[in-house]
This record gives sequence, C-alpha cells and structure tokens, in this order.
Amino acid sequence: MKIALVDLIIIVAYLAAIIGIGFYLKKRAAQSMDDYFVGGKKLPWYLLGLSNASGMFDISGTMWLVTLCFVYGMKSIWIPWLWPVFNQVFLAVYLSMWLRRSNVLTGAEWMRTRFGDGRSGKLSHMVVIAFAVIGALGFLAYGFVGIGKFIEIFIPWENVSPYLPFTISAAYVPHFYGIVFTSIATLYVILGGMMSIVWADVLQFSIMTFSALFIGVVAMIQVSPETLQAAVPAGWMDPFFGWNLNLDWQGIFAEVNDKILSDGFSLFSIFVMMTLFNGIFKSAAGPMPNYDMQKILATKSPREGALMSGFVSIILMPIRYFMIAGFTVLAVVYYQKLDLMSGGQLDFENILPSAILEFAPVGIMGLVLAGLIAAFMSTFASTVNAVPAYLVNDVYKRYINPKANTKTLIHTSYLVSILVVVLSTVIGLYIESINSILQLLVSGLWAGYAIANVLKWHWWRLNGYGYFTSMLAGLVCFIVIAFIPDSAFSVPREMVALYAFPLILLITGAVCIGVSLLTPPEDEALLKRFYKNVNPWGFWGPIRLAVKLDDPNFAANGDFKRDMFNIVIGVVAQTCLVALPIFAVIKEGWSSLWTLSIFIICAWILKRNWYDKLPQETTNNA
Repeated sequence: MKIALVDLIIIVAYLAAIIGIGFYLKKRAAQSMDDYFVGGKKLPWYLLGLSNASGMFDISGTMWLVTLCFVYGMKSIWIPWLWPVFNQVFLAVYLSMWLRRSNVLTGAEWMRTRFGDGRSGKLSHMVVIAFAVIGALGFLAYGFVGIGKFIEIFIPWENVSPYLPFTISAAYVPHFYGIVFTSIATLYVILGGMMSIVWADVLQFSIMTFSALFIGVVAMIQVSPETLQAAVPAGWMDPFFGWNLNLDWQGIFAEVNDKILSDGFSLFSIFVMMTLFNGIFKSAAGPMPNYDMQKILATKSPREGALMSGFVSIILMPIRYFMIAGFTVLAVVYYQKLDLMSGGQLDFENILPSAILEFAPVGIMGLVLAGLIAAFMSTFASTVNAVPAYLVNDVYKRYINPKANTKTLIHTSYLVSILVVVLSTVIGLYIESINSILQLLVSGLWAGYAIANVLKWHWWRLNGYGYFTSMLAGLVCFIVIAFIPDSAFSVPREMVALYAFPLILLITGAVCIGVSLLTPPEDEALLKRFYKNVNPWGFWGPIRLAVKLDDPNFAANGDFKRDMFNIVIGVVAQTCLVALPIFAVIKEGWSSLWTLSIFIICAWILKRNWYDKLPQETTNNA
C-alpha cells in the first residue's frame, strides 16, 4: 500500500463523520420538501457560500487545474474562463437577487413564474428539466472519472484484489473505486438532503484550508525562485501573452509540448477571446439548473443570495490556488520523481495525485486525501441533491401524483437519487478523460442553454414556445457535437464545442426570436406580475408602462450601467484572487504586491458601488 495506516485512519474517520452527519440530520431534512432540497431557506448566506465554494473545490477540477498550472504556468489563470469561472460575479452583482425573488424550489418551477401554466409554460418547464438532468448526469460522470483515477494512484489494485472475491481488468480499476466512493456520497445526501451537504461541506472546507496552507508553505520553503526559474520555460511566470502561446518545453520536458498541441491552446489570444465571448453569454444566462442554483434558492432573501454568490470567490480562490500552486511548483521541480503513467500511457491528469504521494508527509497526506475525497463528495452530493428536486418536485408531484404527502415525496427522492447515480456511473464507464467531458459540458451543453436564458430576463416578448424550441435546438446541437466522429474535426475534439459556440448561439438565437415573434406573447397579467416582482432591466417597455399605470409609485430598475461596471471590476478582482496565491508561492514579490494593490482598489470600489447598495430586506416578500 502506498499510503500509511495513519492516513487510512484519517480518511475512514472522515467518511464515518459525514455519514454520521447524514443520519443525524435525516429527521430534520424529512420534515418538508423545502427542508430536504433547500434547507428550509433558513441557512445563513455565509454557510451556503462556503458550501457552494466547497462544491466547486472538486477533485476532478482540481486535478485539471494543477495540470493546467504545470503546463501553462501563470497563463493558466485565463483558462478557467471556459467554465466560466466569472459567472459568480454576474450572480453576485444582480442575477442571484433576481432569481431569489421568485421564492421557488427549483429552476424548472421558476419557469412557471415567467411563462405560466399553459401549454407553452409546460413545454419550457419540461425542457429545463431535461437540461438539468442531462447536465447533472454529465457532471456526475465527470466526478466519477476523477475520483477513480485519483484513488488508483494511492491504493494500487494489486494490494486490494487479494481481499476481494472477484477480479477486474486493469482498465476498469478506476471505475471500481469510483463506484465505492459515489455509493458513500449517495448515502449521506439521501439521508440528510441539503442540510447534510452544507454541514459536511463546512467540515470538508476546514480540512482543505489546512491542507492547502500546508502544501503551499512546503513548496515555498523547499523551492527557491532560482530553482523554479531553471525548471520552467521562458514566459511560464508571466500571465500576459501575445497572439501565440509561445511556451516551449523542448529541452526541459519535451512531452509537455505534445500536451499543449493536443489541448489546442497554441493560438492563445483566439482561445481567450472565445472563452470571454462565450463566458459573457453563459454568465448572463444565470446559473445552470444545478446545485449552484439550488444554493441561491436556499438563501433567506435576495440580498443574502447576492452575498452568498459574492462570498464564493473570496473564500474559494485564494485557498484553492494556494494548494494548486504548491503542488505545481513541487511537481515542476521534481518532475522526474512523479509517476504519471496510467494504463501504460502518459497522463498529465495524474500530476496532482502523484505529487501528493511524493511530497505530502504521513498524516498530512491523510488530511489532503480526506479533503480531496470530501471535495469530490461535496460536488457529487450537491448534484445528486439537485436532480430529484427537479424530477420529484417538477415531474412526479406536478404530473404523476399531485396529492403525494411529504413522506412519499422524500422516499421517491431517495429512489430517484439512486437511479441517477447508477445511470451516471454507466456513462462514466465510457469516459477516459476528465478534460474531454468538461469541455463538452461547459462549451456544448451550456452553449445551447445560453441565448434563451439571457432573453428570459431581458426581453418581454420571449414566450414559452420560443424558449422551448431554442433550448430544444441547443440540445440537438449538443447531441450532434457529442456523436460526430473525431476524424471529422481539424482541431482537438475538446475544442470543437468552444469554437462551435458562435454557430450554436446563432442557431438557437434565430429559433428563439423567430418562434417567439410568430406565436402570441405571454399573458400580460403574468408578465406584469413577473416584472414587478423581479424588476429586471432590459427590453420591457410595454410591460413597464403597464405596471406604471397600475402602480405610479413603482420604481423601474435603472442599474444597468452600474451593474456592468461592477461586473468588470468584479472580474478583475476575482482574477487577482486567482493570480495572487500563485505569485506568492512562486515568490514573485513585485507581482504579488501589484496584484494585491489592484485587488484592494477593486474591493474598495465594490464596497461603495455594490455592497452598500444591496437591498436591505432580510426576508423575501415575493
């Protein structure tokens, strides 16, 4: 066994603790659907923010980010715009408040407040559920692949197989470990719902914070700036770039050049412009119907929804990237000590687990592993919790058994959770690369989601038919991209969805606007009720006038310019929070000072122009 008994005891103790949390909170979570899926909307914003940050501190994403930091150095701070990481800024500035004002349980239920209960409303309602389930299955499979590859490094199959009554092929060892840990995560989320997720996340983030600080400090102590400088190519420590990437690992680790070529990031300016373009649309669409949306809906008020989303970047970025930088620096300098082989092939996604195995001492390794396993479980559990919220609340309760009592609904949620985990596991068996599924999900699936969900906030004439057909067109585009053979593309498959984004946007946008204009608008009373409650800015002229006629004292939202300014400042501040811990670990003193100064200026502006102007209500009156 590659890990010590002490480390195993720490991991087992953590797993026992989170299962215990699930059993302890089972009775409270079963009191109502609100208690089970959104914690009764009683949890404070800072706990939900910490939980959301913990869910984003996932093991697969962290493995991917360490790989990016190793290969691309400081230029890697731009690549997470693919997700896009700055969607949390859009949420904090205005979208979380707009979403929370609906006072609903799920994103699909929100559709009824915008498109009503008629045929068009039901179609929009069902297509959102389809997106939620497909996206959740993909992200669950993504986590399944990550945890399996991660654990295989530390617990070699040859040490486990003698104690089991069966044997499996080496290619399926990661999948076996994935099944074991997804089963544990499923158990505690089924038992305790949102409450068990939040409190388990608090424990997990505490462990990760300690582990991150330890690893970052170890890297700073063990590696001098001169040693690091000699181990990386020119430009590795510079976050800025030209038209091309201009990173050449030849003569250092030549195989890294092959990784850059396979990623398709060589024309770096085009790549960053594309990520910024699609990131703006995806962020303006609001959160995908997943655990991020559920955490917003679980807050006490619109103000707390905004604070929760703003808190995520502040708590997550410095801690996560301090750990990422620490492992990256150690891995770069001691590269020859790492075992990156998996299934007989070089796999750069193994950098993180190999670095932990090589550099984390006994005891600390157990904490780091417990924390990263917990990070996987946090993301997995939050996603598992979101799916039955849609299928049970929005399908079973609404269409199949409207008279079901709370006990029946909770038990149905248990069953749905199990079925979703089983299906995502089957999908995960056919996925080899973390990066490939991540790119397909964030660039392909989300591309089809973007335009209709931007317009639902900002254009009164969008109706349920336009929304439904646009989303359906997006799903068709996603399926086409997913099943076209690799040989049909002239760029790496992982990049196809990113570069196809403008075309998908054009197709779905044309469908959305065309169908909306060819079909009747939604009922004016419905639109007036939505507009007055949410009070969005945008193209609401006729509805705004109608609301003003009914209520001359109504104050329309005039914050568009301020919100856009705050978003720009927020993205700069968030990027500083990513860059600062990396600069600190690689001991770039002046760069650290400049980055900190820029962040302080941004924070002061946001304090005056965002925080001080948030609505002061403490309860939602929607």
